[in-house]
Amino acid sequence: MAASPPGVVTELLRAWGDGDDRALQQLTPLVEGELRRLARAYMARERRDHTLQATALVNEAFIRMTGARDVDWQDRAHFIGVSARLMRRVLVDHARSRGYQKRGGSVRRVTLTDGLAATPGPSVDVIELDRALDALAVVEPRRSRVIELRYFGGLTVEETASVLAVSADTVKRDWRLAKLWLLRELQGTQP
Repeated sequence: MAASPPGVVTELLRAWGDGDDRALQQLTPLVEGELRRLARAYMARERRDHTLQATALVNEAFIRMTGARDVDWQDRAHFIGVSARLMRRVLVDHARSRGYQKRGGSVRRVTLTDGLAATPGPSVDVIELDRALDALAVVEPRRSRVIELRYFGGLTVEETASVLAVSADTVKRDWRLAKLWLLRELQGTQP
């Protein structure tokens, strides 16, 4: 996607949102690499014997995204944010179906990396992380979005600030406080 001229992805996203199916066909090769990068980042945090592959994650997220035609697409960063949220949902749904089918069967775990945890610690259940993010969204919706966009979406501070229409300093502050809140919340849910 980085090789495409600035604004092309945004124009195609808006055209697709307006009902132009040809725009989706043109958009797909432009965003496929970015979606694969995002999926690889997600899958790198998963256990080694995970049954879902990065390609399947991209495919499932893209299928779900085609149902989101009515989204008012802003730009590339907004697209990445929505993609990150969809991939998170796919992984959580997959974990729930595997974990709950077996009543205590192996639940996927994800390590909080990239500075999310203050110290190296144990793996975190992806379902518990999802619950913690949902709880954070109730009390601090913007901070929850910052975590989602930066950690799961891989957006920079500046890209996140653009998506949320806030300053980079606000994103940095929200990032710091949200990490602390999540760490406290997740430590309280672990045995």
